[in-house]
Amino acid sequence: YHGKPSSIQHEGVSLFRDLPNPFRAGRYHSLYVDRASLPDCLEVTAETDEGIIMGLKHRELPVLSVQFHPESILTLSEQNGLRLIHQAIEMLT
Repeated sequence: YHGKPSSIQHEGVSLFRDLPNPFRAGRYHSLYVDRASLPDCLEVTAETDEGIIMGLKHRELPVLSVQFHPESILTLSEQNGLRLIHQAIEMLT
């Protein structure tokens, strides 16, 4: 998936608030989280059409993650990557 766009479905909250569902995001990796290995404290917040996990959040701690590149030219269509980065900055301040 190096340099390939994927369709990302999400829960519409937190980092993904105000983003279209689904939206296209740039991926530059072939590694991904095995859903069966997730501890109970982590919750899936986004995934591809194929069910590959693209977002996680901790159920108790303020920890969020994405497995794609919001800064990628492949994610910047309709300003989606910038919106996600803005959400992260707002949550940190």
